[in-house]
Amino acid sequence: MKLNTTSKTISEQKWHFIDVEGKTLGRVSTEIAKLLMGKNKADYLPNQLCGDVVVVTNAEKIIVTGNKLEDKMYFWHTSFPRGLRNINLGKLMKTKPTEALRRSVLGMLPKNKLQNERIKNLHIYVGPEHPHKGQQTKWKIQK
Repeated sequence: MKLNTTSKTISEQKWHFIDVEGKTLGRVSTEIAKLLMGKNKADYLPNQLCGDVVVVTNAEKIIVTGNKLEDKMYFWHTSFPRGLRNINLGKLMKTKPTEALRRSVLGMLPKNKLQNERIKNLHIYVGPEHPHKGQQTKWKIQK
């Protein structure tokens, strides 16, 4: 019995451009995580990097429901004694709006060695402008 698997050179990375203005944080994060993992492709393998590149714009205009702006807390440690720090989602959205979306997507990716490689394919920008305009494909109908 022969098993056919795709190599890293065969699978092509497509570029997806997402405008998140007025969209919910969790719903957008799940779709971005699926695109980064490559679950939308027929040749998906969980042990290979076969996902696409995602460019997100207008990260500061994303919305959350309920009281998450005040209640949702993010924790980290500075590796020093008494170095436990925290910030709520409202303050994080004011200071670093891209970080809130990145942390949300990072939490939805599988916790394995490919997690860091997959999150490198996510580019988040504040505002509608981004430097990846050359990657946008324009389809022309030829006669």
